[in-house]
Amino acid sequence: RYGDKPVYSLVVLPFEHEESTEERTVYNSATCLKAVSSVSDAVFLVDNQRYVRKDFSLKNKIAKINTLIAQPFYNFLCAGEEKKSKHIGARLLDAGDIIQTLVGWTIIGYGKSPLSLLKKLPIIESSRNFRKKSTETHKGIQAMDEAMAELSLKCNPADAGRALYLLTAPAKEMNMDLVKELGDYMRDVAPKAIIRNGDYPRERGLMDVTVVLSELSDVEKVRRYYNDSAVFMREAVQRQEEADIKLRGIDEAAKDIPSLL
Repeated sequence: RYGDKPVYSLVVLPFEHEESTEERTVYNSATCLKAVSSVSDAVFLVDNQRYVRKDFSLKNKIAKINTLIAQPFYNFLCAGEEKKSKHIGARLLDAGDIIQTLVGWTIIGYGKSPLSLLKKLPIIESSRNFRKKSTETHKGIQAMDEAMAELSLKCNPADAGRALYLLTAPAKEMNMDLVKELGDYMRDVAPKAIIRNGDYPRERGLMDVTVVLSELSDVEKVRRYYNDSAVFMREAVQRQEEADIKLRGIDEAAKDIPSLL
């Protein structure tokens, strides 16, 4: 129906205990990944295990994990749809940037750093301008560090062919030095990637960074799923053949027993 529209999918991978205790889990995941990737322009990969926290109770674990999975997408999808001019950044990250970035295997990360809500006196503000810029840059790098540490799936960022980052913070907290530092950061971790960026003057009391790494040339976990599934299929066929032989042996032993039917 919408042949001219890109199709993006999100696949949530199983927990470690599911992989180890339920034999078909990896096989089912591999077949799902193969099917979804064949019809999607990009596939966001999310590893459930990455979001497990020790303080999550069994009762609310899934709800909290779902919140953590969805959180990075909010600013990422809203920045280009803003209508109010005060929330439109100097470098707008819109649908065109997203379409040009998302290709193939993709992961997303989100990090934040709190900002002080206390208002400074003008005389103090002007005398500490240099220190303020340094603090903003430090906060931005902190948020970027967290975003990279909290990527939805463990990978090597150097394998990304495309990437983007979105800085979200109060307008007065963003400056060119900060944008440059974040750009240099991304270039260091993803040296081969085409990098796009944007700023979103929205948050209050918070500076956050959303990172997307796309067109990944290698995803170790997906590769392992495919390899393990091939082994599982061979072993499953062998086990079935062995079971059939045993069943035929039972049938053979029972051939001289009269039937009541």
